Amino acid sequence: MSNSEVIRLQMFSEWPFREDCQCTPELMAKAGFAHCPSENEPEVACCFYCLRELEGWEPEDNPWSEHAKCSPNCAFLCMKKTFDKLTAIEYFQLEQEWLRILVSYIIVSPAVQSSLRDGSRLV
Repeated sequence: MSNSEVIRLQMFSEWPFREDCQCTPELMAKAGFAHCPSENEPEVACCFYCLRELEGWEPEDNPWSEHAKCSPNCAFLCMKKTFDKLTAIEYFQLEQEWLRILVSYIIVSPAVQSSLRDGSRLV
C-alpha cells in the first residue's frame, strides 16, 4: 500500500492542473490520490487505498469532496489520524482491509475473468 504522500505527489508530474485551482498535485496527493493517466484520459486519479478511479477533473473540483462523494466508505478518508500516529493494531487493520479490497479488485478484473473462463494462465 503506497501510503506515502511524497510518492503519490511525484506521480503527478504530468497533471494538467497546477495553479489557481482546487485540484493541485499537492491537494490530490493529500486526499489519497495517485495520477494514473491513460492515452484517452490524461486526468485520471486513483485512490491508493480504495482503488477508486476518478476522471474528468475540473479546476474547481475539491479532491477531498470528490473522493468522499464517490467512495464515502474509503477507510483512508475515514481515518482520524495520520499514518505515523496509528498504533500497530490500527495499521494492521487498515492493511488487512486494503488487502481485501485489492483481492476483490483483482478477482473482478477483465483479464482475470477471461483467464478463469478459458483456463489460460495469467502472465
